[in-house]
Amino acid sequence: MKYFSMLIKPASSKCNLRCKYCFYSNVSDHRDIKDYGVMEFSTVDSIVEKVFSTFDEEATITFAFQGGEPTIAGLDYFEYFIEKVNEKKKSFHEVFYAIQTNGTLINDEWIKFLKFNNFLVGISLDGFKENHDLLRVGINNVGTFDKVFETIKKLELNKIEYNVLMVLTCQLSKYPNELMDFIIKNKFKYIQLIPCLPPFENLHDEYSLKPKDFYEFYNVFFKLWYKEFINGNYISCTLFDNLIPMFNNIPPTQCGFLGFCSNQYVLESDGSVYPCDFYVLDKYKIGNINTDSIIDLAKSNITKKFIEEDRELCSLCDRCRYKKICNGQCKRLSVCYYDKDYCGYQEFIKENESQLLDVALRIRR
Repeated sequence: MKYFSMLIKPASSKCNLRCKYCFYSNVSDHRDIKDYGVMEFSTVDSIVEKVFSTFDEEATITFAFQGGEPTIAGLDYFEYFIEKVNEKKKSFHEVFYAIQTNGTLINDEWIKFLKFNNFLVGISLDGFKENHDLLRVGINNVGTFDKVFETIKKLELNKIEYNVLMVLTCQLSKYPNELMDFIIKNKFKYIQLIPCLPPFENLHDEYSLKPKDFYEFYNVFFKLWYKEFINGNYISCTLFDNLIPMFNNIPPTQCGFLGFCSNQYVLESDGSVYPCDFYVLDKYKIGNINTDSIIDLAKSNITKKFIEEDRELCSLCDRCRYKKICNGQCKRLSVCYYDKDYCGYQEFIKENESQLLDVALRIRR
């Protein structure tokens, strides 16, 4: 069985919100062209044709849509995409769809579409209302919590599978107790806590997560999570879902958790392809789906150089007892875990090692 996934940005960097920490707005500011517009149907044709001609035997294929805000591309775009997939896929292909959205443009027609096509929805909600509305605002600078929460309720009502994506800013990191209370109160079962990155031009800014923030947040949050786990309430959380199995020698599922990169096949709306969502920059463009084959994209020298790029590690790395379950982490996210002489990731594991091992043993049984 072969597995292949592609991350597609159908509306490029377009977004109807003005979140104060948006990493992709910063990334696109560092390109010659910030916004490539909405993807042409001819590019959809190229994607579908080349994926299914490459994987012409039993394969699991995932198409994930992200932005910017992908729903800006319009429902017609997504309906066309799935129509073309249905024309090309064979009985031995297993196809999955996912979308990451801010949730503010999801109406009843979108709900019907997402349900009918079995989309996994990642919806951005930065915890409790006060924090979310501080950081995730519209063009008018008004918070969006109420609209997003309304969309979540519609997803639940229609039994659409969803994850809640929370950007862990330095602001939110001060409230681990309140955040866990919010998660438990709303019975959220799948949480992705994403460290807030600083802009490329700064080591840190007022929103980005610093290594000390990382430790102080997770040192409290994990203990609360562990209590829920012991009481039979398993809450899927990105860090724990990847870290804990490594104590059982099970590799992580998320890129970067073992300290090396792989080609993620990120497509901008003009068809240009990049190896990583954090580096959708001109210098890392590996080709274009309209002109290059999947095989050529996989063999790109730019990808090879990207994967082999040096990274700056913490001075504690060489003698760290947890090196085999870290290896320096993701080269872009690492700034949130450690700096030159301090590692919040190491401190967190050291403080909570016995509980982490306990969970690993219970899961193994």
